Amino acid sequence: MFKYSDSNKRYYTLDYFYKHKFNSKVFKVSLDGGFTCPNKDGTKGIGGCIYCSKSGSAEYAGDKKDDIVTQFNKIKEMMLRKWPNAKYIGYFQANSNTYASVSKLKELYEPILLQDNVVGLSIATRADAISEECLDYLSDLNTRTYLTIELGLQTIHESTSKLINRCHTLDEFESMVLKLREKGINVVVHIINGLPYETHDMMIDTVKYLSDLDIQGIKIHALSILKDTTLEKMFNETHFKVMTREEYIQTVCDQLEYLRENIVVHRITGDPKIDDLIKPNWLIKKVTIINDIDKEMKKRNSYQGIKYKK
Repeated sequence: MFKYSDSNKRYYTLDYFYKHKFNSKVFKVSLDGGFTCPNKDGTKGIGGCIYCSKSGSAEYAGDKKDDIVTQFNKIKEMMLRKWPNAKYIGYFQANSNTYASVSKLKELYEPILLQDNVVGLSIATRADAISEECLDYLSDLNTRTYLTIELGLQTIHESTSKLINRCHTLDEFESMVLKLREKGINVVVHIINGLPYETHDMMIDTVKYLSDLDIQGIKIHALSILKDTTLEKMFNETHFKVMTREEYIQTVCDQLEYLRENIVVHRITGDPKIDDLIKPNWLIKKVTIINDIDKEMKKRNSYQGIKYKK
């Protein structure tokens, strides 16, 4: 059995991590704080990343028309039907959730910390959207709650980064990881498999790079081509190759083998809304993908980190 598992999982799941840290089921409550991004408002670029939906990749977050506590309570009540004795983490998900003044951030973060049974905050953002003043505030938050900063990276390859309109560099990303870790703040990194024209080896190299960084978690997504995105237009014009289901499963298993064993896997596939999805259609069967990753790891008699070398 894998050392960070009490089930059939051969990788370090977020559920296992939360249960052992908090002695309880913990779920994230996804919130929309009404943020934008530096590559949407013209500071770094316009239009955002080519795959980003109108919701800012927060299809399951609260309604930004509601105040932040109302959002929290509405989603919490739905999730409590499934897990009545759970604890919660406020998850600021839509767009770049540090891209505002510290006073604005406090208006959004602090009320969530006051809610019963909230054990932490998870804040999704970009490496170029955290000011020095914001870093100081995050450091303070980190002394008062379980704080995780989720940084979108997607790929380490500059050619792909330019193609998808990330509008920040790998050096900026690495610098911010170091700054956050100097303050003891946990870092989770998002990557995407199947970005246009990336090879299998390129996707493996992204994970190898991250395994050597001082990060605490990773989210692995499959590229979703969604309606009304720049990516949809690109696909219709170029018909770039989309990963097959089998290719995705094999790639993720290969990545897990190179992923340092103590990095928590927060997500292992995407979860797009069916009505918005153009391709790949196999993404709508999330549970079967996860199950087949488990089966493939068992077939290989393999585990997370088995090929990792310092």
